[in-house]
Amino acid sequence: MDTKALRQKVLDLAICGKLVPQDPNDEPASVLLERIRQQKQQMVKDGKLKAKDIKNDTIIFVGDDNLHYEKFADGSVKCIEDEIPFALPDGWAWSRLGSLIELFITGPFGSALHKSDYVADGIPLINPMNIIGGKVVPIDKMLVSPETVERLSSFKVAPNDTVIARRGDMGRCAVVQPEQEGWLCGTGSFVLRFPAVLCSEYFAVCLRSPYSAEYLSGNSIGNTMLNLNQAILKSILLPVPPCTEQSRIINSIFDVDIHLTEITNQREALVMYIAKAKSKILDLAIRGQLVPQDPADEPASVLLERIMAEKEELIKQGKIKRDKKESVIFRGEDNSYYEKIGDDVRCIDEEIPFDIPDTWEWVRLENCCSKEIRRGKSPKYAERSGTLVFAQKCNTKYNGIDVRQALFLDEATLNRYSADEYMQDGDVVVNSTGTGTLGRVGFYRMADNCLGLPIVPDSHVTFVRGFSSIQAFYLYAFMKASQSKLEKKGEGSTNQKELKPLTLKEMLVPVPPRSEQERIAAAITAAFSNISTIEKSLS
Repeated sequence: MDTKALRQKVLDLAICGKLVPQDPNDEPASVLLERIRQQKQQMVKDGKLKAKDIKNDTIIFVGDDNLHYEKFADGSVKCIEDEIPFALPDGWAWSRLGSLIELFITGPFGSALHKSDYVADGIPLINPMNIIGGKVVPIDKMLVSPETVERLSSFKVAPNDTVIARRGDMGRCAVVQPEQEGWLCGTGSFVLRFPAVLCSEYFAVCLRSPYSAEYLSGNSIGNTMLNLNQAILKSILLPVPPCTEQSRIINSIFDVDIHLTEITNQREALVMYIAKAKSKILDLAIRGQLVPQDPADEPASVLLERIMAEKEELIKQGKIKRDKKESVIFRGEDNSYYEKIGDDVRCIDEEIPFDIPDTWEWVRLENCCSKEIRRGKSPKYAERSGTLVFAQKCNTKYNGIDVRQALFLDEATLNRYSADEYMQDGDVVVNSTGTGTLGRVGFYRMADNCLGLPIVPDSHVTFVRGFSSIQAFYLYAFMKASQSKLEKKGEGSTNQKELKPLTLKEMLVPVPPRSEQERIAAAITAAFSNISTIEKSLS
């Protein structure tokens, strides 16, 4: 269930008069609006408003011809039927926002606030970034001293004021709560104050609705970032229900929001549970606890001998180079693990992360691979070609491999790539740079390549290709189970961390018998397929 879209639909129904039933006994909105006009005129007489504050107020009414007209302060009348966005129920009326509000404040100019004004313990500012999900949320880094607030006292907000963002995403607004009294309107916000007779929460709903967001976006100024001014915001037409219906609408939205929040929380909890379940399945798999061992299976020690023979053949063919520091891991008579590199033998018990079944073996990742573990080349791109470049974004966070994200390689550079540098079915890909993507592991299948074009990795991706004796999906399962560890092994500055090929090469891989690898791969595939069905129901 898309709760975000459902919330937007609820707002849409609310402002169209379709969320709650109308009550014929309610005082019509036209009477309410007339009372507001009289109140504002009295406020001018009392000196609480200036004449210029109401000079642009208008009256919108339906003529005898059933069309909408707008009457201005000078007595002129204009048909605005083409501006009316949708029909309203009986008892409702249209009004410009500017004709409703008593106070309109634009946040202080940037010159009035400096970084030096921010303090560790102070009074919150309300900037667009503070308006989240229809609520004002303070940010610790955006606090100012009481002295600054007093200097800018004309920008202080009061309970029931509506704060709306005037730049960026349109339609972000919230009603100030009693505990937020005295907070300061930031440079990127407006403050609207409605008459007490109106329900501020209802008009915040209007301004958050898809209708308002579309209107404000379409009428905003600026290219890089959309900006509102007072004139644009005051001009928006808002649907005004009877006063009592405004309250019924807000109560109904509140009830719906409780249910949708609960659904969202349950969904998030289920997503987290699914992620943990996947992680647990992979962890059990590489420990030999996902499927039972079969004593009839050929032990992994024999499998490693076949890998060595395959490796020797590739060396003879000149496809790979002999490793001068070949690693051999074995168990000594004292039941400890040892690693022999050349003439050097050392105990590696402290490196062994967990116990494995007797028929399994430990081996360095580089000794499982038919190709040297390294990153791809830095590509030169083309508008269009017959060769793709696999980038980090192709290895997505949630949806596996997505080759549709790939760019095209300049085929004038094809001579830089040998045949084994093209990605093959069963390659394991590891994102090797970038904040938030470092260490992400994916499994490339030719079936994922919907374009059917050859593809090479770029310089931010490392790919791991196992020997034919190693089941490709099992190797992926091991790498995926290790993803959280890989994410922490980046080296370099915060924004330039890299996962070095050597880090991958030195990983200790638990190798089961080949038959057990097949059973493990089948069990993971079946479990993940069932989980995928659940995930699809959540989207």
